Amino acid sequence: MFQQYDVIVVGAGHAGCEAAAAAANMGSKVLLITMNMQTIAQMSCNPAMGGIAKGQIVREIDALGGYSGIVTDISMIQFRMLNKSKGPAMWSPRAQSDRMLFAATWREMLEQTPNVEFYQDMVNGLIIEGDQVKGVVTGLGHEIRSKAVVVTSGTFLNGVIHIGEKRFGGGRVAEKAATGITEQLVSLGFESDRLKTGTPPRIDGRSLDYSKMEEQKGDDEIVGFSYTNTKKPTEQRSCWISFTNTTVHDILKTGFDRSPMYTGRIEGVGPRYCPSIEDKINRFAERERHQLFIEPEGWNTVEIYVNGFSTSLPEEVQYEALRNVPGFENVKIFRPGYAIEYDFFPPTQLKHSLETKQINNLFFAGQINGTTGYEEAACQGLMAGINAHLKITNQEPFILKRSEAYIGVLVDDLISKGTEEPYRMFTSRAEYRTLLRQDNADIRLTPLSVKIGLAKTDRLKRVEEKLRTVDILKNSLIETSVEPSEATPFLEKNNSAPLSQKQKAINLLVRPNISLKGMIDHFEFLNQFKEIETEFIEQTETQIKYDVYIEKEKELVQRMSQLEDLIIPDSFDYKKIPALSAEAMQKFLKVKPRTLGQASRISGVNPSDIQILMVYMGR
Repeated sequence: MFQQYDVIVVGAGHAGCEAAAAAANMGSKVLLITMNMQTIAQMSCNPAMGGIAKGQIVREIDALGGYSGIVTDISMIQFRMLNKSKGPAMWSPRAQSDRMLFAATWREMLEQTPNVEFYQDMVNGLIIEGDQVKGVVTGLGHEIRSKAVVVTSGTFLNGVIHIGEKRFGGGRVAEKAATGITEQLVSLGFESDRLKTGTPPRIDGRSLDYSKMEEQKGDDEIVGFSYTNTKKPTEQRSCWISFTNTTVHDILKTGFDRSPMYTGRIEGVGPRYCPSIEDKINRFAERERHQLFIEPEGWNTVEIYVNGFSTSLPEEVQYEALRNVPGFENVKIFRPGYAIEYDFFPPTQLKHSLETKQINNLFFAGQINGTTGYEEAACQGLMAGINAHLKITNQEPFILKRSEAYIGVLVDDLISKGTEEPYRMFTSRAEYRTLLRQDNADIRLTPLSVKIGLAKTDRLKRVEEKLRTVDILKNSLIETSVEPSEATPFLEKNNSAPLSQKQKAINLLVRPNISLKGMIDHFEFLNQFKEIETEFIEQTETQIKYDVYIEKEKELVQRMSQLEDLIIPDSFDYKKIPALSAEAMQKFLKVKPRTLGQASRISGVNPSDIQILMVYMGR
């Protein structure tokens, strides 16, 4: 019944979909196995993509040839560029999606991808011969063979759902948990642990009074995520903002004695940066209110997602508390919030390619590695799919450096430091964030992806056109001088000091209030650039205004690359270095760092340990 596949992907969430698409587009014959064909790429939690640092990841996925950016652009109902008041390194795109359209678009794109086949069943075991994975065993008893397996199990491995004192098995509400894989891997010597995450109640939008809330509209200009010319919506839907209050908090507290978190029934650690409303009340007891974002679930549905009200308290407590939020006085709940606890495998057990260290050709991606978030899952799926294909075709792994991508930062953090709570990406985690902006992901990554055979060459042509246009525009500004009589009206209009003498145009642009778009509209010598894309104009402006910071970071990358280039052989024997601290010895043996740079980032390793390691490697 089943042929042999090159790659089997277990699970069809964000990680699984990107893994299947990447491996297939590189030429592998892929089987995507999911427990339910109707929930492919389902947005299990909020109907949104992007946000601080996460938006940069989606743009990086797109630049590499992944699908998430295109799917988001097609399915968005609202777009906002966050942090516009700050420097461009902090700008982060975010979109509200139509939940059903998002999943339908993903499935359609996968179905149109040659080399992807589908099968609906549970995978409850892996076929392992020696130290190599050879396929999977399904709940219906089928043995399906492959050269590599990517496991993207999300919250399904031994998942348990909690609502107040009620508890039942499940990987998502109304969907059963997956069993067998954890137990098998633990028997093979893998280490596993538990994490938890939660989701808010879903509300009937017809029962809300929006006049008591603050409206939050989308941006006038929809930039979107994909560097392709994917069609964007012409209209947008508003979101709304409301707040909790002391009455709401007091009602929620009455349920704490029945909360699975406080009674100890949940052992897993929850996400620090996306806490439940119970956690917020406890951790920020001094705050009298917390912000809630009222987010529509799509174009043609009344269902509402209450962002900021994640909870696993008893249903009646959730209902009573919500009724005291302004605008929610007559609220009707479609589905209560709940918490879910699930198995994960500490990611220090992986190589940078996301292949497991113990079993060859077995890759993990997404929440199984201890991360949280669609974007974090999708980028890991992409990297695992790429590397599964490269491994079975005897090619070198594709590994992004910390200086090349947020994806590189995420993978390196996971493998070097591990995680004891759901890992989420932030701009502050990236030491080179001026280089890793959302506007230049295509320049950074598309050439690398074309080289390994994933991104198509037409994408590279667009990157080359962008670089060419930016160069021509920069040179015009560098070479052209402007007279005070021509510049002064423009400068005064923008609250900038007038010129006393002739100056190069580029000197005007580095002034705080001056924009390149404004200069193109005002100065005749820039007329030829009036029709070029906003993206090219912004790229030029960022490169000029932030030139000093960009150069400083490039110098830092150069200095650090000396450590990154020093590869530690797999056979290196740390036990022969008695001068190492006991903690460093233990961490090195466990993590087996690839380079001295990675070794230096492992928690608990001191600079002196790195110096000792360098001396011994020199010998």
